[in-house]
Amino acid sequence: MTRHGLHRVTRLRTAPRRRAIAVGVVGGAVVAGIVATMMPLLASDDLSIRAAADTTATAVSQDGDNAAKSTLATCPTRCDGNPRGGREAVIEFAVTMVPAAAVNLRATLRVHAWQQFAATVTAHASPLSAREARPALASAGDELDSLSAVSSGFNEWDISKLVTGNGTWTVSLAQSGLESPIYWASVDNRNPDLRPSLVVSYDIGAAPSSPPTVRPTPSASPATSVPKPSPTTGPPSATAGGCGSVSDKLVPSCGAWWGMYSPAGAAGGWDHGKAVTDVETQVGRRFDIVHRYHDFSNAGSNGAFPDAYELRQSREGRLLFFAWESRDFSAGTTLTWADVYSGRHDATIDAVAGRVRAVGVPVFLGFDHEPEDEPTKGSDADFVRAWRYVHDRFTSAGTTNAVWVWTMMGWSGHYSRYAGLYPGDRYVDWVAYDPYNFHVCNGSTVWKSPSTTVGAFYDWLDDSGIGAGKPRMLAEFGTNFNSADLGAKRRWFQEVPAALRAHPKIKAAIYFNSAGMTSRTASCDMTMNHDASAVAGFAQAGQDPYLRQPTGGSR
Repeated sequence: MTRHGLHRVTRLRTAPRRRAIAVGVVGGAVVAGIVATMMPLLASDDLSIRAAADTTATAVSQDGDNAAKSTLATCPTRCDGNPRGGREAVIEFAVTMVPAAAVNLRATLRVHAWQQFAATVTAHASPLSAREARPALASAGDELDSLSAVSSGFNEWDISKLVTGNGTWTVSLAQSGLESPIYWASVDNRNPDLRPSLVVSYDIGAAPSSPPTVRPTPSASPATSVPKPSPTTGPPSATAGGCGSVSDKLVPSCGAWWGMYSPAGAAGGWDHGKAVTDVETQVGRRFDIVHRYHDFSNAGSNGAFPDAYELRQSREGRLLFFAWESRDFSAGTTLTWADVYSGRHDATIDAVAGRVRAVGVPVFLGFDHEPEDEPTKGSDADFVRAWRYVHDRFTSAGTTNAVWVWTMMGWSGHYSRYAGLYPGDRYVDWVAYDPYNFHVCNGSTVWKSPSTTVGAFYDWLDDSGIGAGKPRMLAEFGTNFNSADLGAKRRWFQEVPAALRAHPKIKAAIYFNSAGMTSRTASCDMTMNHDASAVAGFAQAGQDPYLRQPTGGSR
């Protein structure tokens, strides 16, 4: 997720990215011995689609032209005393990525309002064009769903009766019960997170004669108490002969690294070492990778990295992962990618390259993780140019121990952009993404297994060919708890090793242990250690042989 180090700006997406990393890929269990006459159904992730166009159907001159006003409006026929003041919001979606085998398709329209209103708003199939400025009102199509009140924030309508698969679908919103206009965010809103979206989910149905080939969903393991630290144990003996080596790009010969982002805070004196060791004590093992976020200030622990904490962590056998953001955390300023490749910050780049070189061992380094979520920094091409510029200056400085990690959100809504954001195989060593099981933290009610959470973008990478042959990393991952099933988070963690085995190109998984990514509420807490049950599950996962590399030290 987007975060900016110690002095970060928390940005919670109400749009479903972050519940949604997936289009048309399958995860889930196939029960052995399925009878040939049965059709197995496999749960897919959600597909979040931005509106292709929208407009307001009205005869009122001040509404309906998005070139002049970036809102949609609804109002009954009699509105603010005008007997011809009716308005309907008209929204068009282009659905293109639902697979042919999709069944039980469900489509939810999400539109943002800024205030609460005591009004009924009904979604209809629309005969109007959403690409026309101020079209005339027409007879509404079939009624799809209705809300009896408007909430501040996103409002949702079930329009599954309209959206039956791929195609262009247009819906209108009609208002009654309140004779004053309600304004909604349009596709032209300056904040992309507020724009209308369509969330499509479905199951995958296989033909009875050819059951689908899918990765098995890991089964839940029994709960255990938090283990005490133990010596490193290797993978099962069947593969032990090939394990124990690490490439110059930090790829373990088998299994996967187990890592942690654990932020320091003022209450702990900004002790970045203790922030990690405290968690290690809780879970009974040392982490393979320690992840930190740094900025371009070239000062203090934020910018003059690696700092003393990281150098000690490296000496103690942990691998370092620097997520380097083109910002100044303390000042709250953001650089553009053009600022980076213009040469204005060469002194900072060169200073960091020198300190990284001096570490003397390979370290993970990522430049501007999740760039697809940084519209103010420049274009996708600007990002690629800045990445290559930084990479080349490191090479010129002789900093060959930097292992370059390209980290994306992995959201289906950005699939079309990833090829344009990829700097090229020569500039990338690992391909990483940030999958989460947000559950209700972002308004969803879906609980995703670890295999489903990590599988969508993994499969998309396979299909796209981006970064083919390169190791993959979960640069961040995490899960909420389930207030209706307080053991679910423990079981989720217990299932992670099996999910990683089922996705063997993932060679590192790093938990993002911060509540700052979302709002901590009675039903939302993404931290690993928010209760003893969750800690027990995470500790058990970390003791799995797949995640305990036989490479020395006390992991």
